[in-house]
Amino acid sequence: MSKTSGSPPVVVTLAEIARLAGVGRAAVSNWRRRYDSFPSPVGGTDTSPQFSLPQVEEWLRRENKLKTALNPLDRLWPEYESLGDRETTGLLVARVGLRQSGVETAGPAGGPRLDQRQTRLLERTLELAQPDEEAKTFELLLDRWLRTHVRQITTTPVQLAELMVQAAAMNHPGPVRSVLDPACGTGTLLIAAGRRWDAGRATRLRFLGQDSDPVLVELAKARLSVDGFAERDLSNVSLAAGDTLRGDAHLGTQADVILSNPPSNERDWGHAELATDPRWVYGQPPRTEPELAWVQHAAAALAPGGVAVLVLPPAVAARRAGRRIRAGLLRSGVLRTVIALPPGVAPPYGVGLHLWILHADGVPGRGGADGRELTFVDTTHATRPVSVDSVGVDWSAVTEQVVGVLGGTSMLGSVSVPVVDLLDDQVDLTPARRVPRTRAATIVDLRRLWTRFDSHMGEVREAADALSALIPADGDETVPLISVGELERAGALEIRTGQGLPESLVRRGERQEDETRVLTGTPLSGQAQLWLPASAVAAGEQDGSLTVTAPQDVIVSVLARAFDVRVESDAPSVLGPQLSALRVNPAVLDPWFLSGCLRAPANVHRAGTHASTTSRIDVRRLHVPRLSLEEQRQYGEVYRKIAVFERELTDMKTVGGELSRALGDLLAAGHLPRD
Repeated sequence: MSKTSGSPPVVVTLAEIARLAGVGRAAVSNWRRRYDSFPSPVGGTDTSPQFSLPQVEEWLRRENKLKTALNPLDRLWPEYESLGDRETTGLLVARVGLRQSGVETAGPAGGPRLDQRQTRLLERTLELAQPDEEAKTFELLLDRWLRTHVRQITTTPVQLAELMVQAAAMNHPGPVRSVLDPACGTGTLLIAAGRRWDAGRATRLRFLGQDSDPVLVELAKARLSVDGFAERDLSNVSLAAGDTLRGDAHLGTQADVILSNPPSNERDWGHAELATDPRWVYGQPPRTEPELAWVQHAAAALAPGGVAVLVLPPAVAARRAGRRIRAGLLRSGVLRTVIALPPGVAPPYGVGLHLWILHADGVPGRGGADGRELTFVDTTHATRPVSVDSVGVDWSAVTEQVVGVLGGTSMLGSVSVPVVDLLDDQVDLTPARRVPRTRAATIVDLRRLWTRFDSHMGEVREAADALSALIPADGDETVPLISVGELERAGALEIRTGQGLPESLVRRGERQEDETRVLTGTPLSGQAQLWLPASAVAAGEQDGSLTVTAPQDVIVSVLARAFDVRVESDAPSVLGPQLSALRVNPAVLDPWFLSGCLRAPANVHRAGTHASTTSRIDVRRLHVPRLSLEEQRQYGEVYRKIAVFERELTDMKTVGGELSRALGDLLAAGHLPRD
């Protein structure tokens, strides 16, 4: 492998080895166990080892483990990663796209130029790309870069971008000459706009954008160039790096269409220094309402007749602090439509986001909204049972519903409300509070809920049959007890205490690839979905700053008000500071037996005080009976059934409550059978 003198070695992870060999990661782990000749790690950690790429390639060829010919670009990617930081790698990927498109650029303003090693890697990449697959080369590198840094970069899914463009087009029937995204990221929304309005035009569509991350700006330029939407000199593309709210790079420019998925929940957005900003026509956004700053920025940047479509968190529609600004947007006729999307359409995946559609002042709208009314659309109960994507969103049903409402051909899941009826003390613009549930949606929910209820009932019945057959033993024989502290001193178990978490890296929502679950001190059976990147977990485990579980660990929530015990079945997990993990010696202790005994109410009273809600349980003072391992396993098997019984009862209660509410909706609407 050619590389400059002093360059760091190129290393690969197990996942990269699996990708090179065209197999699953489990197969690579199996090779490590079976073959003594498998290369030894040259870095990383025990849980995330790194291997020398040349050694791995040599071994794969020698053992005939390459199922297909090695893709030169797959082999090149580890060299990109070995460049070091995210910025250097991302800028080089952007340079690949720009060069392939015939665009010469010196890189971001004030940014570093390519060194000899980076230049050599760029030239090798361009040489390897087939003439008819240049776009594919760039897209492969970009996809790898985004997946590597998925925790730090939030992208707008393509399906959501297409829906936003379609909504904008239906509200802007005239010609579109310019599109602006004030928080453009890697340019997904601009690309979607180009596909809608740039194809076959004599005059190229003008793309405007800004982002605080210079690397994302360069990648957006490269994407527009590779997709054929940019002139060779980028004369129709004006993308700038910088803080849009504090320093608008397109000040005074007005756009026909604005599409944006702006950052949310940012407190340091310039509240104090922008107090007299002329964009705040409807009131200065409170410090806790940065999203309303982006809304007013978009409204100020619209050309006459322009339309803006923004992705916003649902809280923006109802937070008390923003009610005056919401009222101003309604009175002026700027805000015309609020669309509630189902959870899973975009990060954070556990939240149902909203789309706000804005019109320039005084311009008639479509879809039932003329400035005197606000149209609400609720797509969270899409009813078409068609195929869904990886996060469970029925995009075809959502799109069909939105297009039908905006086009005036359907009112399914929507309602138009006079503005005067919305101007109360709350100015709550949440669609779910305005749109009545449809009979069809409720029936679909009922079928789904009855299926879940029947499943839980079957599990409860099976566990109940097994547990009801148990007969307590006769006699008053007292079983000797032993404390957890004594078991620890005897080496039967090890206590690992949870630690503080790197809050800036913890992510909420659906799990993404290569993430590890985080557990906090809340009841273990109802944990929120929190995740940490695997790289941070590996580093924290290596330096001792994080506590990571293993299979069959007994996890204890030590807060008295939330005491709970569970056997770990989804390892690895990262434990927060109110949790402990008991790692047993399986030759001495059965984890299920230990877990069942620790949960006994008498144990809890013995081990801790309840003087306040912050009281903690002293795990070492908990006791378990002294039994042989064989007896422990018998008791442990019983506790497994108890745990299933308890879990299924809880789930059945939850589903039963949802069923009751769904039946109540049908009853209130007069849709239950009259006979």
